[in-house]
Amino acid sequence: MARTKVILKILFTLCVWSFVIIGVFKMHGTNIVSQEYAAVQLSGRILLQKDMRYAEPTSTTTDRFDPSEILVDNRTAMDDDQLVRDVESRIPSLPIAYWSKNKNFLQQKSSTCAKYPSIFELEFNNIYWQTMRTSNGTFQLFGAYYDIRKNSLLGPTVRILGMIDRIEPKVKTYCQFWFDGQKEPFIVKTYEYKYIWYNKWGNYKQGIYQPYLIACKIPKPFHGVVPSSVSMVEKECDTATNNLRVIYNRPPDDQKRGFAVCVKGLDFLYDDLSVRLIEWIEMLNILGADKIYFYNLQVHPNISKVLSHYEQEGKVQVIPLTLPGGQPNVPGFQHLYLTKKTNHKRQNEVIPYNDCLYKNLYLYDYIALLDIDEVIMPKGNFVLWSELMEKVVPESLKLRPEGYHSFNFRNVYFLDDQQHEHGWHKDIPKYMHMLQHVYRAKNYTKPNQYVKCFHNPEKVLTLHNHFPLACLGGVCKSYPVDTKDAHLQHYRADCVNTLKKSCVEFRENSEEDKTIWKYKDELIRRTIKTLETLGFFRRQSGTYGSGYGSTTHSSER
Repeated sequence: MARTKVILKILFTLCVWSFVIIGVFKMHGTNIVSQEYAAVQLSGRILLQKDMRYAEPTSTTTDRFDPSEILVDNRTAMDDDQLVRDVESRIPSLPIAYWSKNKNFLQQKSSTCAKYPSIFELEFNNIYWQTMRTSNGTFQLFGAYYDIRKNSLLGPTVRILGMIDRIEPKVKTYCQFWFDGQKEPFIVKTYEYKYIWYNKWGNYKQGIYQPYLIACKIPKPFHGVVPSSVSMVEKECDTATNNLRVIYNRPPDDQKRGFAVCVKGLDFLYDDLSVRLIEWIEMLNILGADKIYFYNLQVHPNISKVLSHYEQEGKVQVIPLTLPGGQPNVPGFQHLYLTKKTNHKRQNEVIPYNDCLYKNLYLYDYIALLDIDEVIMPKGNFVLWSELMEKVVPESLKLRPEGYHSFNFRNVYFLDDQQHEHGWHKDIPKYMHMLQHVYRAKNYTKPNQYVKCFHNPEKVLTLHNHFPLACLGGVCKSYPVDTKDAHLQHYRADCVNTLKKSCVEFRENSEEDKTIWKYKDELIRRTIKTLETLGFFRRQSGTYGSGYGSTTHSSER
């Protein structure tokens, strides 16, 4: 019996101590968890405090649970009107504002055989293209433009820019014009398909998308009225799968500006040409370019940074671009495609060139199509493009009183290795490519070969890289500007493939040409200012003076 009591006491004591020990561990464990949780919260705050503008001292545990402590975009949600404006800025061809304003009205029953297509029923291809499928070919439509130029024999017309997978398309189509306040369309037969290419250039095959400008004449009852949108259909009564906003840009005061520059789809995904691009944009601004219009396929992040900066300053506009149909738009693969399929690349380039022309028909006196390695350079005492043209135009009118459709400038190469043979100029930053390269081929490329032009938008109908392909009022006439007055400075590592044989001669016969140096001080000042603003320098030295050549740049190649 006594032994039993001893055993019970021992068991009771063990139970009590077990409970005590378990309690202690629980309390200690809770403290550990709390410390670990606090450590996680602290680490999170440290990450958020990388930018000290957002670092605020917290004194209590509850502050860590305050939603205002989380760094997220807390802007209020867009209302419908804001959303419409945002979508319209992203897809300029989509008549979303008109549809949003009139959708209830347009959905009412009408006697017409064709109804206004809902924007949700349109067939989009690669974001910016709308599709029309017919019994004989597929149309990819990019934009529609109101044309009331006095030189046009058609009278008020809507011109539609797109690509068709047919050569010499025969299918009959119609344009359905939608006017504000009208719930029924006015339907007209398509007037013409204007080919923006030459057969001899290649790719003249069925099934390959070909560039075309399609014309639809506006009926007399609606002369003086700009259609809100236009659709293309194969049969008059079809409900369209496309609907394009008709673009009609005019200056508020109806006064044109001087010069616009259009740049084809940029394809620089892997090449950081940001510094050269800054020098080029600043050079064109100095010469008198009022605005530069860039079309963007895919570019390096630093190039995007540069373009965004100038877009905020109002000096450039960047228009996103894709390839239509089944052509690739995946970054990298698209670049490979454009590199290997040269004719496809050139046919696709025609679209942004002509879109840029028709969006700016009434805004500028001249439109130039340039690559970012080309500059139309005034020579002699001329400094600005406007000064140059004040001399050139009167001279041209003596030869052709009715005027010219464009003014072309001879091409001359400034090849990279021609400069490297002569070393660097110490008073110019090494990263300023054009200012450093002042040795060029002595001979120009042949007349009318690889030229670039100032085009008169009142007179040209379709544009190619080098010349207008079709003009209003007859055969295109281009005036060759005397090389004593100006030429096209073309900065390349090598000649184009078709000039490989001539390139040997260009290299062996070079001469110094410092024409660009008359802009040297201003160009250096502007370029450095922009590089500083965008944070491209590793070190900010404050003064540059004679140290131009030794400035370190983080993107120097």
